[in-house]
Amino acid sequence: SLVLVLVAGLVAGSPGASGAGVGAALVLGVFGLGAVAVDLVSAVLPQAALLVALLTYTLQVLVMALAFVVLTRSGLLGEELSREWLSGTVVAGTVAWLVVHLRSAVRARIPAYEAVTERPVRDAPEAGAR
Repeated sequence: SLVLVLVAGLVAGSPGASGAGVGAALVLGVFGLGAVAVDLVSAVLPQAALLVALLTYTLQVLVMALAFVVLTRSGLLGEELSREWLSGTVVAGTVAWLVVHLRSAVRARIPAYEAVTERPVRDAPEAGAR
């Protein structure tokens, strides 16, 4: 994202760098807070992790849409923030975030089942003994 801010600054000037910076901050803020929320819930209540992940994803989409509505209505997009660099940085940041999470999920060594530990055998009477 820092690379995109630098490239945007060189190509489109201050509005490009500002747009790319806001886009990068938006992606990191929305996805970062979502990941923290899912991690906290899955550590405390693993059974609810999938539900919270789906709800968090829905909330992330709504927050991202709301951020674009607020930026559009404020008049910042176009003059002070480059719409193209902001949206391009959001798309690139989202793809990068998904690739990193997919790669870490594929490489994670999460057992599909819990290993059965051997229980100590009790001193049981032999078969047929009374």
